[in-house]
Parts: sequence; C-alpha cells; structure tokens
Amino acid sequence: MLNKLIKLFPVWAILFAGVAFFSPHLFVGIKSYIVPLLMLIMLSMGLTLTLQDFKNVINKKSAIGVGMLLQFTIMPITAFLVCYFLQLDTELTVGMILVGSVAGGTSSNVMCYLAKGDVALSITMTALSTLVGVVLTPVISGLLVGQSVDFPMLPIFISLLKIVVLPIAIGILINSFLNKQVQAISSLLPLISMLSIVIIIAIVVALNAGKLTDVGPIVMLAVIIHNSIGLFSGYFITKLLGFDEKTSRTIAFEVGLQNSGLAAVLAMKFFSPAAAIPGTVFSLWHNISGSILSGYWAQKGFETDLDKEAKLAAAVVTEP
Repeated sequence: MLNKLIKLFPVWAILFAGVAFFSPHLFVGIKSYIVPLLMLIMLSMGLTLTLQDFKNVINKKSAIGVGMLLQFTIMPITAFLVCYFLQLDTELTVGMILVGSVAGGTSSNVMCYLAKGDVALSITMTALSTLVGVVLTPVISGLLVGQSVDFPMLPIFISLLKIVVLPIAIGILINSFLNKQVQAISSLLPLISMLSIVIIIAIVVALNAGKLTDVGPIVMLAVIIHNSIGLFSGYFITKLLGFDEKTSRTIAFEVGLQNSGLAAVLAMKFFSPAAAIPGTVFSLWHNISGSILSGYWAQKGFETDLDKEAKLAAAVVTEP
C-alpha cells in the first residue's frame, strides 16, 4: 500500500499544486514550515544511511567521480545556457541556476530502483553530492549569477550546513545507535519525504499563484530542456566512457534529478517567491520524466556481464 502511494508521487504533486494554485489561502499561512519540512526530508535521508554507505565509495570511486563531475558541471552550465537563450528575467535565472547547482534529489533513489539500476551506488552518490553541494552550490551559483545579482554566498553556505548537513548527521547517528528502531519505521521514511516535498511544492505554488499564469509556460519549457539534457547526458556520456548499463542508468538519474526542493527553499529564503518557481516546476516535472524513463527501462531490461559471457560461451561451443 505504501509503495503504491509513493509511486503516485507525481500525481500527488500535481494534485496539491493544483489545489494551491486555485486556493492559495490554504497554504500561504504555513510558509514558515518550508525549512523545517526540508530538514525533515534530510533527516529521513540520514536515517537510511550508515557509515558503511560512504565506505562503498572506495569500491566504486570511478563511477561516483564521473557522476559527481557531470552533476556539478552539466546541470549548472545547462541551466545558465537555457536561461540565456530563453531570455529569462533575473529572478527566474537565479532560481534556475540554483536548481542546476544543487545536489541530486532523493527521488533518484526511487527511480533507480524502479529502473533496475544500482541502488547502493545511487544512495551513496545522493548522500555525497548532498554533502559536497553544501560547498559547491553557493560557489557555483555565485560564479554564474554573482555579477547580475547580490549573491549571499556565505549565508547560503551556513544555511546549507543547518538545513542539510546537521539533519543528515543526526539521522546517521540515530541509525547507528538505534538501528532496530529505525528499521521498524524504515518503510514510512519515503512516504514522509514524499509528503514533505509535496507540501513544499504546494506552499511555493500558493505564494506564486498570480505570477504562474504569466511565467509558468516558459519556465516549464526551461525545466523540460534542463532535465532532459541532464538525464540523457548522464546516460550517454557514461556509456561512451565504458560503464555498464546498470551504472549508466543510475548516473543518469543522479545527474538529471535535482534536489529542487532545496533550490526552492534557498530561493525563498534569500531571494524571492518568484525565484522559487523553477525549483517548484522542476520538482513536479522531474518526478514525471523520471517515472516515465524508469518505467521504460524496467520494461526494456538489460544484459548483464554474466549474460554476455554466457552468450559468448554458447557461441564458442556451437562453432564448427
């Protein structure tokens, strides 16, 4: 039952966004809950992690290194170019750059699982990119938009420490010392994260209900282009570099699916509600595109190295 509810994430996000758009008064009054809700998501993520997850980096450092490099180069640069060619205003540009500069989203872990990717690799990459993003997100964003707008790099860095690192660290500690108790509620953690991000989306939509009619279509176009380039470059670049199908699918989701909820929160906190629109639209869209792609890959399947070896052996045996 819980899995069915979680798989309907895009439906809930669109439903809540629609309610917020037509009845913004239902959510405007709880805008102060945005940061606590995001911290709850980060805490939930921490509760799923152990120190061993980070030790796995040693075994898959090449895949993680390539994925992280693509994450923090392709996504921010693509966001900048999309804003330039679509001539988005300053507020929307700041929002798009923040979306491109944040870490991979936790929804990538779910999509990776559905697409039969490497879930352990996905979780490790999400956790590491989230922690590395505490430094890289303000630096990259500041470099790309610092000349156009006063970008508070240090305050954003400090805020990321509080919103991201602290709750994740607390979650890991709790999981380390109270693992049995955490396992008992582990099935609820994805649902808690989903509900939290859905409410964040609804609040941001409610705060921008009047402006969404004007900028919604152009932002949606920007987000679709941005997300598509991230997904496809993450997949095809890793394939060209010789990674197997399972790893390439995993990195595609890590690169293309952003922690857009965090981007929306930072935009709201340090800039304006309008700057949070790209993060909100991205949150809606990347769950839809991710669900479609994971469904396609799940149906398609793939050959493992063992399958290829078996075919090769069979071919050798049948040779005259």
